[in-house]
Amino acid sequence: QVQLVESGGGLVQAGGSLRLSCAASRNIFSINVMGWYRQAPGKQREPVATITLGGSTNYADSVKGRFTISRDSARNTVYLQMNSLKPEDTAVYYCNALTPPTSHWGQGTRVTVSS
Repeated sequence: QVQLVESGGGLVQAGGSLRLSCAASRNIFSINVMGWYRQAPGKQREPVATITLGGSTNYADSVKGRFTISRDSARNTVYLQMNSLKPEDTAVYYCNALTPPTSHWGQGTRVTVSS
């Protein structure tokens, strides 16, 4: 089992920045893939960024060049640095840890970007 606790969400103006954190209950190098997903009101949950055990990253086209996923093994924490935020980035952001065959989710942190 993996418990995930997100933090760092909030209200920010368009063009601003936020950094989300996801603290895992175990060594993140025991987790195959960690990532961030988001769900906007009335929409399905969608992937935002992922990082594999080997360090490969992948981003949704809508956030490429603006968001960066990173990790700190000493803190068992994965981050999502979000720059140049847009109103369409408004959503609840969820941390995910994939340890096949199980997918673990955090409780989510809300990000609101005002225009």
